[in-house]
Amino acid sequence: MRTPLPLHPEGGATVSVSQRTFDVLLEQIMTFRLKPFDRISEKAMSEALGISRTPAREALARLATLGLIDIYAQRGSVVAPLRMADLQKSEFLREALEVALVARATESPRRAELLQKLKDELAIQDTLASISDSDRFFRSDELFHRNIATYGGFPGVWADISAAKLHMDRFRYLTFPRMDNMAVVIGQHKAIVAAIEAGDVKAAEETMRVHLRRIFSVIGRVQERYPEYFSDPDRLGAADVRPDPRAGSEVIAGEVDGDAG
Repeated sequence: MRTPLPLHPEGGATVSVSQRTFDVLLEQIMTFRLKPFDRISEKAMSEALGISRTPAREALARLATLGLIDIYAQRGSVVAPLRMADLQKSEFLREALEVALVARATESPRRAELLQKLKDELAIQDTLASISDSDRFFRSDELFHRNIATYGGFPGVWADISAAKLHMDRFRYLTFPRMDNMAVVIGQHKAIVAAIEAGDVKAAEETMRVHLRRIFSVIGRVQERYPEYFSDPDRLGAADVRPDPRAGSEVIAGEVDGDAG
């Protein structure tokens, strides 16, 4: 499941070279064009993107604070492996926020308005599932959850949810649609809508909880298919940090205008 991250902001607002560099790297890590344990050369990245090393360094530092890049004193920067602890924390935070929000949305005086929006998204999702358009399905899925957050009374909280679910989204890219399917997601979305429509707060909370925890039912298959992507305390030696001849050229694609160095 992709996480679209446009390099150019809506409305043409000025964005720093460091921000655009961050966006390029984040998109490629989230979509596994840069894979776990791939080495990232600051110099090669700067040359590939046509920027100085300062914004490259700043972008890597930001990604490191998010747990997406590991920086080693002697070996440089590598893409962080998938860590179950990151997934568990990410899902926990998202669940804490979204379960509370769906309860508030169920009791909202604007519930009928919300239900119409959710049913519209369900119709879109049915169509997208029929044509196997996973990218647009993901965007509809995001809007479905964002609408609940908005009608839960905190429209601005979606930024916090997006930050909380970052690692969850990274795992979801591998699970969906390869090891999960749209029909199951739609069925769970319909259960959430039914609970909201019935005004049943407890049912709304439980259906949301079940929906968000679904990722744990498929993660075993991800580990079996991509064992090399996962962290293992017994494999943290230098051998795990593999150079990637693509880094800085084919992997880090696109240009970032300007030079903030």
